Formats: sequence, structure tokens, C-alpha cells
Amino acid sequence: MIKLFRVSIPNSTVELLVSEAIVVLSCYLLAAYATEDVALDIFLMEEGGWWRVALVTLFILGGLYFRDLYEEYRIASRAELLQQFCLVLGLAFLLQALLDYARWDLALPRRIMLYGSMLLLFAGPLWRILFTGVVRSARSTQKILFLGASTAVRQIMQTLRERPELGMMPIGVMYVDGAPGPPEDVPWLGVPDQLSIAAAENHPDRIVVGMMERRGALPVQQLVELRFAGVQIEDAAATYETIFHRVSVRELRPSQLIFSADLGPRPAMVAMQRVYSWILGLVGVVVALPIIGLVALLVRFSSEGPVLYRQTRLGKHGIPFTIYKFRSMRASAEADSGAVWASKDDPRVTPVGRWLRKLRLDELPQLFNVLRGDMSMVGPRPERPEFVNVLEQQVPYYRQRLSVKPGVTGWAQINHKYGDTMEDVIVKLEYDLYYIKNLAPSLDAYIIFHTVKTVLLGRGAQ
Repeated sequence: MIKLFRVSIPNSTVELLVSEAIVVLSCYLLAAYATEDVALDIFLMEEGGWWRVALVTLFILGGLYFRDLYEEYRIASRAELLQQFCLVLGLAFLLQALLDYARWDLALPRRIMLYGSMLLLFAGPLWRILFTGVVRSARSTQKILFLGASTAVRQIMQTLRERPELGMMPIGVMYVDGAPGPPEDVPWLGVPDQLSIAAAENHPDRIVVGMMERRGALPVQQLVELRFAGVQIEDAAATYETIFHRVSVRELRPSQLIFSADLGPRPAMVAMQRVYSWILGLVGVVVALPIIGLVALLVRFSSEGPVLYRQTRLGKHGIPFTIYKFRSMRASAEADSGAVWASKDDPRVTPVGRWLRKLRLDELPQLFNVLRGDMSMVGPRPERPEFVNVLEQQVPYYRQRLSVKPGVTGWAQINHKYGDTMEDVIVKLEYDLYYIKNLAPSLDAYIIFHTVKTVLLGRGAQ
């Protein structure tokens, strides 16, 4: 795994991205060589061909990313893969047409674009199929032995079996009698006291410890000997964080909160975030001002009630503030029910409000909250005091998400679907704790970039 933007990314994903960039470049360079009247070196060096080919390559790789082809690149259907490449190439043609209209000197000549795209339509899916086969069969995988069968361990094992591109393979699990079992295709290798024997027979590269009861049951001496023998020993919480990009609340112990130097937000990062959030908020207000005016008119004339919706939310350290949003519900939506979570297909949402939520345009006034210092551009979702008071009694460590300013967008918002169950609350809290632990400008940039993708694909908020 490679850590980029404070996020662990499988080596195979980076390799796929780089190799596909080479494939795309090669297709258009070959098309240029076959169709241009001038020599290829003249086209590339004197006529700006490198910039033109690089730009269309960027368009295509961006299209593949926006179609989620780097999130989950296993091939379910070759016909579907071909369809996805057709959609991406169609988008590239559209962007090239716009570029040809605005800056003809940056657009590829039409013959190169046409023949290069035809070549890529064959070579792109073929390379994806070949690469996926290599990942599944030829790529060396790290052998993982699990000590314990906690809930987090079972989630990790199941995910590793389903996603070979992560480069890790569970070879077995050891746990005491009576513990919940692992997935059926992961063999049981005995009880923890037999760890040295199991390690000698199976030669694991890493041992992941996830025992629910450790006192008096953890084979400490055997783990020490294996560690000095060169075997990597890792807590299940760390493996869980690497794979799922969230902090496991079930594996989190109070001692980790007290003694860990990495869990809380770093003051230098918080101070830096305050500066660039204000700058981004100001730029966002200036750029979005025409859209803000148009949305205000739509809300005003589409239903009765105020244009802006004001509501009390809890900010950093639990300090209340007034959040601003464009009203997307009926003016009297909570008159009878009181404070309730929004739900899928909420009947209280107006027709215009449904589109505003889908495109996240209802959240544009939160840019003014950023300028006021109530919120950051990126952070945990701000919640209502009524919900926080209930959830912190039911969910461990829920109060800790208030250690940073809430954000217009956030790690949980781009990684988890919106839901109103307690399990959804726990998962989103785990993402929030991961964000707080890894808060940095690079992670904020990553989240903002993904938020654009979320908005463009219509994966809006409730």
C-alpha cells in the first residue's frame, strides 16, 4: 500500500493508473505518427503536440476516475467495461470540441483524435482485462495470519478475500473456543497458544492481532520472538484503518485516546486549515454569487417561506452556531414532529428542494459560515444539539468529533451513503475520527476534489 494525500492506496491502483496513462499516450502518439503529414518530432516539439496529447490523456484518465474505474476495477462484465470506455471517450470528444472552439491551438487535430480514440477503444479494455488477470494471479501477495476473531478482524478478512488488488491474503486465523468464527474460506489454525507452531508451518508476512479478550490470553512471548525474527506484528485497529480509511470504534480503547500522539488533530494543521478555509470560502462566494442569486429566486417563488433556512448546530468544542442553508423543505416541516433526521425520499422536501439537495446547491450559504469562522471547508458534518445529546449517550467517542470545526464537505460525506440508522452513525463517526487523526491540507484537497465528483455524479445529500 502507498500512502498518498494521507490515504492508503493499493500499489496495484497506482500501477494501473500509470500503465493506462502510457497506453492512452501511446494510442494517440501512434495515431499522430500514422496520420500527420509532418514528422512526429516536429508535431510534438514545434507544434505543441506533447501538450495536446497530454491534455486529452488527462481528460480520459479523469473520465475513468469519474466513472469509478479506479475505485473498483475488477471486471464484472466485458460489455460493461467497453460501455464505460465509450462513455469516457465520448466525454473526451466533447471536451476536445469545446477546447477547439476556445483554444484551437490546444486541441488535437481531428484525425488524430478520431484514430487515436478508435485504437484506445480496443487497447484500453484489453489492457484492463490483462492487468486485472495479472493482479489476480501473478502479483505477489502479503500473507496475513490473524490472531483473534473480533468483529473488525472478520470485516478485514472478508474484504481481503473480495479485493485481491489490496495485495494481502488471509492464510488463517487463530482464536479461543467459543469465539465467533471467521469467513468459511479462511482456515482455523488453532488456539493463540499455538502461534509459534502455526507461524513455522505457514510463514506469514504479517500477524494481525484482534483478540477481543487480551488479558491472560495474548501469547506475548511468542509474539516478541516472532517480531525479532522479522515478522511484522500489527494491531487489528491499524490494519482496519489502512483498508477501510476509518478508525474502528469497536477496536478503539481509552488508552489509545490518552497515550496516542497521532489520534488528535495537530495544532499546526488546524491553524493552517483556518487560513486556507477562509481564502477558499471567499473565492467560493465570489465565484458562486450568480448561482446563489438564481437559487434564491427559485426558492422564493417555488414555495412559501423564507429563502434561507437557519438552524442551530454544534461547532468546535460543542459551541452552538447558526448554520445557513437554502430552504429545501416546507416552511412548517417540523412543526408537528419536532427535530427528526432527514430520510430518503423525505416527503417534507419541496420539488425544487429535491434538486437543490441532489446538486448540493442548498449548502452554498454555508460559505458565509466559513467566512464567519463557524465552519471550515472540510470537516465533520455539523449536527443539531438534540441529536448530539442522544448520540453521545449511545455511541462511544461520539463527542470527540467536535474537536475540530465542522465542514461544508467532509471525509464521511464522500465515503458513506446517507442513512438514518445507528450503524450509519457509527460508520460516519469512524470516518470522522480518521479525518481528525489525519487532518492535513493534502487530505482536504483530496476531499474537495472528490466532492466535485460527488456533485457532478448527482450523489447529493439528504
